[in-house]
Amino acid sequence: MSSTDVDEFVRTRLSPQHQSIVRVLRELMAEGAPGASEVISRGSPAWKGGSILAIISHSRTHVTFAFARGAEFSDDHGLLEGVGKTTRHVKLKSPDAVDRDALRDYIRQAVALDRQ
Repeated sequence: MSSTDVDEFVRTRLSPQHQSIVRVLRELMAEGAPGASEVISRGSPAWKGGSILAIISHSRTHVTFAFARGAEFSDDHGLLEGVGKTTRHVKLKSPDAVDRDALRDYIRQAVALDRQ
């Protein structure tokens, strides 16, 4: 479910290249987590099912797509970064470099964990 707050965040706070990356992420989340709501959480776009599934942050050079329970994922793709107890993330630098199949798998895992 799309959110006007997220639309405004993307339009006003992200560079055009980062907007393109986030557009891909929004499409993948709509496909893989259709029941999740887009929200602003801690000042950033996020997707919420029973709890937060994933959140986006950005820097000058990339977009970070973080999974709240990513430490529990199996990472057959080897893209997840992070060492904390719960969260893992993927850094995305261009829309062309987005591994859609890997992200679909991570989203599927996030949704499955959220249902437990």
